[in-house]
Amino acid sequence: MPAMPLWLQGVFEFGQAALLSALAVVLPLTGVWFANGFTDRGFLSMARLAGQAWLLIHGVPLTLKFPEDVTSTGQSSGVLSLIPLGLSLIPFALAWRSGRRLARASYSDQLWQGLLGALGIYAALGLMTAYLCSTSEASASLVAGALIPLIPAGAGLVVGAYREAGSWPRLIGMDLAVWIAKTSQHSRWAGSYAWAAIRAGLLGVTAATGLAALLLATTIGLHWADVVTLYERLEPGIVGGSVLTIAQLGFLPNLVGWSFAWSTGAGFALGTGSSITPLATSAGPLPAVPILGALPIGTLDYGFAVLFLPVLAGVLAGWWFLREGENHFDEWLAIKLDVRWLTSSISTLVLAGFIGVISGLCGAVVAWLAQGSAGIGRFVDLGPVPLEVALWLAPEIALGVVIGYALGPWLERERSA
Repeated sequence: MPAMPLWLQGVFEFGQAALLSALAVVLPLTGVWFANGFTDRGFLSMARLAGQAWLLIHGVPLTLKFPEDVTSTGQSSGVLSLIPLGLSLIPFALAWRSGRRLARASYSDQLWQGLLGALGIYAALGLMTAYLCSTSEASASLVAGALIPLIPAGAGLVVGAYREAGSWPRLIGMDLAVWIAKTSQHSRWAGSYAWAAIRAGLLGVTAATGLAALLLATTIGLHWADVVTLYERLEPGIVGGSVLTIAQLGFLPNLVGWSFAWSTGAGFALGTGSSITPLATSAGPLPAVPILGALPIGTLDYGFAVLFLPVLAGVLAGWWFLREGENHFDEWLAIKLDVRWLTSSISTLVLAGFIGVISGLCGAVVAWLAQGSAGIGRFVDLGPVPLEVALWLAPEIALGVVIGYALGPWLERERSA
């Protein structure tokens, strides 16, 4: 029996991934429908709602249209672009699995065939969903429906294929070691220095995000009684409560991003004109979403203390870079200038600035992913401002790098003692 063509296997793998991710949306909504949660909707209308939700978890913005009497401002339309990043992990994980299977079934110079078939069917399904599920209340652009779902699915596909291949050279069919060997020694030193600094910057923003997640968990634990009180006031029932909890879990990574922005000092918005920062909270009226009961309220006497969390992340990044041992710029300066205290200071400051900029840019990406619009009223402005997060985070990480790089030799001696 002949083997299945790679492009057809890609179609099968991603068709399966699209179906499973759709079921993750359809099943909870079907439960609500059977519990009479959608009293004014038929099953076909509920199915279109599920399709719109499928597009949203893939990052496709929805254009909402409202009757004239819905908003006091007379708003007739808006854009829903707040992506539930937790639910976006479902298509990413399914695509990751498909990427591993395709990489296992193909040689490195043939992998493009499976990738092309997989991405082609996903684009077609996204286009079809945007066309069939658009209504007078909510609609999606056909171009966006076809292309944007390829971002989370394609990212999962590439990561999964890399995980199976074990290296980028094997994945793309190119021996990078041979190419690097053809470059000059100075180019190799500069490249290794830049690559180590980039990885340190990624470590810094990852550590800052992890510390922010721990901060969020602590805040939820301290305000758990307020969260439960909001649940009791809503009285959603078993099915409604389950769907509400799933929805909040879907937005949990967004909340981590908001907590991350808050810990940098930039803060975030919960509606136009609101400001949630470590020093004060000015939020205005909020929807009765239980998880919002964990928000810090009023003036925080010691709120500025959270600004040390990104600095601590920078300390880890600086220490890691020292252990990596790739500070070729410092070695080059030491050759050019025979004043060790000056060359050491300059190289450390340059390194801190480089890593700080990398972390700031990555932090802006985190903030951009976490922010969005609910499409109605003042809630068109939700989440942090990416540029503000970058401007706050970069110097905080840089300061931490200076401390970590300076303390690194002492810490290493303590470890070896």
